[in-house]
Amino acid sequence: MDHSQDAPLPDSSRGSSGDTLLIRRAEVSDVAAIVAMLADDPLGATRESPDDLTPYLAAHTRLAADPNQHLVVAERAGKVVGTLQLTLIPGLSRQAATRSLIEGVRVHADERGSGLGTLLIEWAVETSRAEGCQLVQLTSDATREDAHRFYERLGFVASHVGFKLQL
Repeated sequence: MDHSQDAPLPDSSRGSSGDTLLIRRAEVSDVAAIVAMLADDPLGATRESPDDLTPYLAAHTRLAADPNQHLVVAERAGKVVGTLQLTLIPGLSRQAATRSLIEGVRVHADERGSGLGTLLIEWAVETSRAEGCQLVQLTSDATREDAHRFYERLGFVASHVGFKLQL
């Protein structure tokens, strides 16, 4: 599958209504829906500002111009129902391995429990493979225990301790 183009997922991704799920690059017109999903949980509600899209629109411009960034949305029946950001990171460690980083995974409240999160992560892993990555990594807030179980079910291993420094 050519991941640079919009691509519908296999028939198994069709909802009960038969609507095809499309994972595609996020466009400027998707930014408000993405930010709304980022803000729609206890942590996001304290970190995001959906009333002022100015910084998000500027970020979208930077992301769209960077070939190592894949900001995508999942769309069903014309509605944005999920999102994630996949970043490709070339490096020298691990014998000059390229790794990918999954961030900002969100599923619209109406779609939670539908398997959409699994489809998004599977897309990210498949895209990472196609891009020549040897490792896929992600971080998850320490309080998101349900998310940790979800990632472990998909084969991710909690192998490192992460540190952050707010600037």
